Amino acid sequence: MTADARITEIAPDVYDITVKEADDARWRVFLFDGETPTLVDAGFEDTVDVVADAVAELGITPERVVITHGDPDHVGGLAGLVERFDLESWVPEGVAVDVDVDHRFGDGDSVGPFTAVSVAGHAPGYHSLVDEARGIAVIGDALFGSDARGLPEGYYVLPTAYYSADVAKADEELSNLLKYDFEVGLVYHGSSVTEGASEKIARFVDFAGKR
Repeated sequence: MTADARITEIAPDVYDITVKEADDARWRVFLFDGETPTLVDAGFEDTVDVVADAVAELGITPERVVITHGDPDHVGGLAGLVERFDLESWVPEGVAVDVDVDHRFGDGDSVGPFTAVSVAGHAPGYHSLVDEARGIAVIGDALFGSDARGLPEGYYVLPTAYYSADVAKADEELSNLLKYDFEVGLVYHGSSVTEGASEKIARFVDFAGKR
């Protein structure tokens, strides 16, 4: 595994920061630059320095962190990053973390530029984050990039039961995303979708032959 971040500007002023890699896996956080620079998720406890080095390289000082759910690769570094940057923290209701949280949120709430969308099933309290003004959504772990399952990239697949607490609920709640329009859909596993993301989710949810 590498201890050096790999940084990709995946959309204007939106950065995909790889915090850890293995032969068959990649873990990341996302950084949104803007009026209040925002990290979405916090990586692992042992990748705080990797994130700090990445934002220093970019010349961006984060002021806010938003958590999608409570898996260790998403909240492990929360306490360290909050302490390092004195971040304003936003965490979904019911998700336990090891810091005093500034703000709790639920489905439909505004979280800075994002709207929180409950897409439960992968993990308790799971929320995707949609910034319609920018045309970007952090889908997160609600969907994987299709190449995570050996398919061509540019589309989505549903995480299997190996990764999800309740696959049926995860599948059902994807429809909550259909009321939003966005071009780019960011995921943590596999490749993000950078063209027609919401339309592809709609076709995935309302597949041919569905009754």
